[in-house]
Amino acid sequence: MQREWLEKDYYAVLGVEATASQKEITSAYRKLARQFHPDANPGNQAAEDRFKEVSAAYEVVGDPEKRQQYDEARRMGPMGGGFGGGFGGGFDPSAGGVRFDVGDLGDLLGGLFTRGRPGPGGRPGAATGPRRGPDVTADLHVEFMEAVRGATVSVNVDTTARCGDCHGSGAAAGTSPVTCAVCGGLGSVQENQGPFSFSRPCDRCGGAGQVIEQPCRSCHGTGAVRRPQQVKVRIPRGVRNEGRIRVKGRGGAGTNGGPDGDLFVTVHVRPHPVFRRDGDNLLVTVPVTFDELVLGADVDVPTVEGESVTIRVPAGTRSGKKFRVRGKGVTTGKGTGDLLATVEVVVPTEVDAATRAAVESYAAAAVGSPRDALRETVQRVAGHAPSEESGAEDA
Repeated sequence: MQREWLEKDYYAVLGVEATASQKEITSAYRKLARQFHPDANPGNQAAEDRFKEVSAAYEVVGDPEKRQQYDEARRMGPMGGGFGGGFGGGFDPSAGGVRFDVGDLGDLLGGLFTRGRPGPGGRPGAATGPRRGPDVTADLHVEFMEAVRGATVSVNVDTTARCGDCHGSGAAAGTSPVTCAVCGGLGSVQENQGPFSFSRPCDRCGGAGQVIEQPCRSCHGTGAVRRPQQVKVRIPRGVRNEGRIRVKGRGGAGTNGGPDGDLFVTVHVRPHPVFRRDGDNLLVTVPVTFDELVLGADVDVPTVEGESVTIRVPAGTRSGKKFRVRGKGVTTGKGTGDLLATVEVVVPTEVDAATRAAVESYAAAAVGSPRDALRETVQRVAGHAPSEESGAEDA
């Protein structure tokens, strides 16, 4: 156990109570990791330090076994006094106690967290056991239709992978790690401190229980190499913009036989020139002519399936009216949304003689102005009767 394990409250670091469930601890860690991840805070040293602090805390309390041992240390140390003050530097010799420094206690308890972990033959296990590889994040940009329909795409990630030359052992080809002669493969050595016996990580093997006498030249004994990889990612049907996809086991390589981490892909959906998305509903604007709104018409509306559906636009429909086509939206695991089509009149920018004549004829036949009702409503609300004549000077 590192000395800071007696000095830091990892629950406080993650912002959870000591009684929190493993699910709550994992949820808190993921939230903080996303917030302070270096990729999300480039050049921010404070965020990077916070990310490391959160990761160190989760490495302990995120593991149920380590958490149990950590809680045991909190109850015991220093000597039952908790993390913060203990006995203020030790017992008073005049009271018959034995004076010791709190910092030294961390060294005395160095092997506390390894005592309950069985090794070969039921012996205490190594201080450094299998460790899960780090999680990796990546960004993926997809087209709108790929997100709606689903697709399988490749994403490039730069992470650690198990060394192919030594198969993750860290030892050169033709050799293998050997059992540490100092600790006998336990990864820890015992120290007697009066009536107490404590263990600490072995200096020779660093707690691994094994020594690599001839390191692999490719990975230099680490068992992993850093290399760019191309990972195929299945985009689920209906994924939303900024949605996250987990690809299990495609993160960084584990150490000492531990499992690989996961890959978390954030999906960025490019906009579509015709369709927009509102939840699981699709929005589309359909251009119509003035006469279609006045007289009524059957209007074709495009869908993401590539075919069109026909909607009936009643006579006298206003521009901007929204029509709902059920079941033609985005399909997800929870169901299918609707297609909301907004009809919008298109005003021609160039008018030929025949069209101008037709419009002028309509204007001459029209009775009153649509703004008359607007003006009357404003005047009625203001408490004034409508005037017989009005002009710019009335304003």
